Order: sequence, then C-alpha cells, then structure tokens
Amino acid sequence: MKIALLQLNVSDDPAANLEVTRAHVRTAADQGAQFVLTPEVTNCISTSRSHQNGVLRLENDDLTLKTLRAEAKAHGIWLLIGSLALKTQDADGRFANRSFVIDPQGEIVARYDKIHMFDVDVTPEETWRESEGYRPGSEAVLAQTDFGQIGMTICYDLRFPKLHAALANAGAQVLTVPAAFSPVTGAAHWHTLLRARAIETGCFVLAPAQTGEHASEKHKTRKTYGHSLVVSPWGEVQMDAGEAPGVYITDLDMGEVMRARSRVPSLENARSFDGPG
Repeated sequence: MKIALLQLNVSDDPAANLEVTRAHVRTAADQGAQFVLTPEVTNCISTSRSHQNGVLRLENDDLTLKTLRAEAKAHGIWLLIGSLALKTQDADGRFANRSFVIDPQGEIVARYDKIHMFDVDVTPEETWRESEGYRPGSEAVLAQTDFGQIGMTICYDLRFPKLHAALANAGAQVLTVPAAFSPVTGAAHWHTLLRARAIETGCFVLAPAQTGEHASEKHKTRKTYGHSLVVSPWGEVQMDAGEAPGVYITDLDMGEVMRARSRVPSLENARSFDGPG
C-alpha cells in the first residue's frame, strides 16, 4: 500500500494553510497514495490564544475539515487529518486538539482528542502549558480501515507507552503520531521514541510532522522539528523526511506486522504484576 506523509510549515492563517495542504493532498493522490496523513494542528499554529479565538471554528463549521473531506472523496483515498485546533462549547473556552480518519467516501470514521497535554519546561526559555488552551481527551480510539486498524495518538502522547500498548492489544496494526515537536526535544528524543513504540507493539508507526519556523505577523513565532517518519514494526526507520516541507511517499507491506510479532511476541508475553513495596 502506498502512503504519503505531508510535512507542513503552517502559519496562523487557516485559509492560507488550507490551500497548501489541499495542493499537497492532490499531489499525493496523483502519485498513487492510498492513505495520506497530515501533521498535528494542520489548520493553524499560533502562540496567541486571542488570535486562535478569532480564527478557529467549531468542528461543524471548520472549513479545513469540510474541504479535506471533499478531497478524500474526490480522490477516493483514506486521509488522516493529524489534528485540527477546534473551538469547543466548554465553559472555560478551551480548544480541542482533534485528529480525524476520513474514508474514501469523505466520511469521518473516527475522531480522537489528544489525551496528554504538553505542560513542560523544556529550557528556561522554552516553556509550554498546553492545558491552559486545550482540554484533554479521555478516550483511546481505534479506526477501522480496509487495510487494517489504526491506533490514533497525537504528539506528546508519544511519551506514554501504555496508551500505545493498549491500542496494539485492542487490534491496532498501525499507530499514527501526527506532531508539532519542539526542536530541542525532537533532536533528543523523536527518533528514539518512535522506534521504541514500533518495537514494543509490532506496529507500523506513521508520524507526519510540522517543520521550520511558523509565520505570524503579530505574535511570537514558533519552531518545530520536522523529520516526519515511517517506522517499521521491527523498529527500522523506513522513511525520514528531514526538514523540508513537502509530500513524502513510501510503501507499506502490512505483512511486516505479523512477521515482527511472530519473531518477538511481546504483546502475548506481557504479564501483570504487583507494584514495588
């Protein structure tokens, strides 16, 4: 199966971002991709909550979602919208960071809200409190496709192996990790963590990523690491997109999942145990 990871450098302008993303989806489909994946926050990257309040929409009103569903239908492809920043009706006004799997008829077959919030102090100069602007999800999600089951995660979820193990034990053969990773933590941990999740679960890990410096006319800019990856169930990096935005295509042999799991059946061998002390 041919897949395409879109590596994007989005700004804080959802309309402009959509034009680029739609063009990349069409390029991927024209090159034969049957499954196309976009990164986290495909519609907008902004460090300003007030700006987000002005440009983000509820799911039912979001133009990016509507347009990309139409593109999936027009090209007859499966599409992972890695995530969209969306308004919610929560009383505290926090947004959702929501991933979607779209089928070749343009229908939404699964939604996943990011569970783990990036509340960290990476360096004295780089601190994040994602939970101040986004409310966490609470449910792990599998998406059924005609090529296998997808376990959906987003970015910081990558650091929590129990989530990925639960998805694999529930039937996932592919794990999606759309991301907008920090350059500091990306250089230190991105490849290692993605390979570890693949090795532990015997799944393909597909990680489309944001890259570069993200433009903003009025607010502080943000940088992301890039290096969209495809990791095989044996833990080998099958594709690394480097730092340039664009469309990156490779083939998946889904038979590799069974072969890796038969060689080291760690999911079957796992045992429960009592805690220390």
